Amino acid sequence: MAGIALAATVVYSRRGSLKSPWSRRRKKHALLPKQWKSFFTPDGKLTDGGLKFLKKVRSGGVDPRIRAEVWPFLLGVYNVNSSMEERESVKNEKRKEYENLRKQCRRILTHSDKSFKLNEASGNSSTESSGDFSQVLDSSGQGDVASARESISTEGGNQLAKDPDKPVGHQGVQSSKSCEGDDEKSEVTCEDACAGGETESTDSDSSEDADITRPLLATEVTGENYVDESAKESSSPSIIENKSKSHTAEDFATWQRIIRLDAVRANDEWIIYSPSQADVSEIKAQRLAESVGLKDYDHLEPCRIFHASRLVAILEAYAVYDPEIGYCQGMSDLLTPIISVMEEDHEAFWCFVGFMKKARHNFRLDEAGIRRQLGLVSKIIKCKDVPLYRHLEKLQAEDCFFVYRMVVVLFRRELSFEDTLCLWEVMWADQAAIRAGIAKSAGGRMRLRAPPTDDLLLYAIAACVLQRRKLIIEKYSSMEEIMRECNSMAGRLDVWKLLDDAHDLVVNLHDKI
Repeated sequence: MAGIALAATVVYSRRGSLKSPWSRRRKKHALLPKQWKSFFTPDGKLTDGGLKFLKKVRSGGVDPRIRAEVWPFLLGVYNVNSSMEERESVKNEKRKEYENLRKQCRRILTHSDKSFKLNEASGNSSTESSGDFSQVLDSSGQGDVASARESISTEGGNQLAKDPDKPVGHQGVQSSKSCEGDDEKSEVTCEDACAGGETESTDSDSSEDADITRPLLATEVTGENYVDESAKESSSPSIIENKSKSHTAEDFATWQRIIRLDAVRANDEWIIYSPSQADVSEIKAQRLAESVGLKDYDHLEPCRIFHASRLVAILEAYAVYDPEIGYCQGMSDLLTPIISVMEEDHEAFWCFVGFMKKARHNFRLDEAGIRRQLGLVSKIIKCKDVPLYRHLEKLQAEDCFFVYRMVVVLFRRELSFEDTLCLWEVMWADQAAIRAGIAKSAGGRMRLRAPPTDDLLLYAIAACVLQRRKLIIEKYSSMEEIMRECNSMAGRLDVWKLLDDAHDLVVNLHDKI
């Protein structure tokens, strides 16, 4: 017994001595271009299986000058053990797959327009005759999509991540038809053109915030797309299996309409981080807008027209690539930073697919994944600070719904643009280390600083709440007050302090939780 106690003491002391890569005492240095080049062998492979590279990124992020080169490694587009020749081959293959997805988008929309005109001519306002949009695609096109889905990354050719133990909730807007993924089925409903979406807006942050912070299954009446209680109940797997298993062109048209509303409303904070795109000519911007069918953009300057058009092209392609999710509001928030860094659409698309491999669960209708994540934040707070948790219980806020927006769009609204990218890069480096098996390699070398975790974001969110424990306990008497505090944090958070506190939580609570 004494030996066991001693061993436990040693293990605890080791964990307690783990150094935080984000400590306030440690100056944060981003991965620089010269360092990045030094990590490669003559044949273009990363040394140490990417260990040094990932350690550097997770301790300081990536220099803006090389983000376009580095992100495909972090997001699983390229295997960390791949050679330059292998990456070039993957790049060419991904370009062709993306181009095929864009062709399918155009084909679907053409079919939808023809069906609508036929229905109008026959006096039938319904578009039910538009049929399954998969039937619009020729056999070669369907094969390419299957190939695209199976080759999301070069690391084992995995399909889209579908972890039955970690389904993640849906918060946005989708089609009013039922649909099916590869392994899972979920009825998807559409809250057509959210409140404020029908009006023109340039920087409508307030309306966007309303979209993100309201309850997951809103029951507003929005024209023909009314979601009643029976529709919610029908999301159980047994019922869904008996429903239609195919999308219609109407579904895609609905996604397209909402994508374009959100694209035109996108703000311009990305501009200073992407000077080449900010200097785009009016002719080039309008040409791209016409190619994707973007309208109602006369109030925008050329760079924002160009940005909105890229959002439309990539989000439409993703809706075809992953029809189970389609498009939901909030996804454009996640794509904007990626297209501000990646100037080629096909590269931005596959980085987005890699990002969504984890984040896609946030946009599922069943909400189970969102509940799981909020539950984990709640559990972290309970384990770390019982008095704070009991206060939340008194306010009936122990479910931590007040951090809902942080979970859905991954701190995108709470941090500055640059700090968001730093946080995401650290989070992606953790995920890449786990994906590549580095976290468990050779004596756990990466653990000398911090144990990588897929849930780093949730520990950071819990740290954010814990930083405000005194304010919450002494001044707030309702969940609404706490939510207002959380939603007003923009520009007031120190991302490295947040990560440093998150590190302490991971070290001390990860194994328990």
